[in-house]
Amino acid sequence: MLHGAEDASSRAAPVPRGPDRILRHSSGLLEFSRALAGREGLRILDLGPTSSTNITRLTGLGHNTYSEDVLLAASDPALTLGRSKEGKVILDVEGFLRSNLTYQGPRFDGVLCWDLCDYLHEPLVRPAVERIGEAMRPGGALLAFFHTRDAGPDAPHYRYHILGEELLELQPGAHYRLQRVFHNRHIENLFSGFASLKFFLARDNVREVLAVR
Repeated sequence: MLHGAEDASSRAAPVPRGPDRILRHSSGLLEFSRALAGREGLRILDLGPTSSTNITRLTGLGHNTYSEDVLLAASDPALTLGRSKEGKVILDVEGFLRSNLTYQGPRFDGVLCWDLCDYLHEPLVRPAVERIGEAMRPGGALLAFFHTRDAGPDAPHYRYHILGEELLELQPGAHYRLQRVFHNRHIENLFSGFASLKFFLARDNVREVLAVR
């Protein structure tokens, strides 16, 4: 796997915008946008809650968009089988994969993973990333965000709305517990099946990653 150098100068400090939303510049989103530039009819998968802003933005660029709220699906109580002796939740991983992240037709050219991996239950993370990778075409781009320090289990979870090629609007979303903090080595292992990774360290304690399949 090839790894891009980490860019510590990312202009990603959030800017207040009203009582509940903030604007955020994203170097990772800019790289993702550049990966799609100059082409139309691409298949883009958004793994967050459905955003009409994102749909309008991406279809306006001539792309086909698909949405799946994976965190909502993963919070289904029916997936919980019990707890281990150590108190860890035992989940029906196969049951989750039978009902989610299943796609027909051509593979995706781009995937907006956002901060899914930070909030997804541990047993689901690697199987989900592997399934997403299988659904992407070679050379396809995936954008993911990771917390760089433990902000506590009540760290706010945001919905991401794309306003421009490098501009996001963050809207407080449903409450999900922050499960973990990934370090670079963990991220590299998680995306070991991808051809390359490029890291961007933002100023709001978020590490952005562009993974190319």
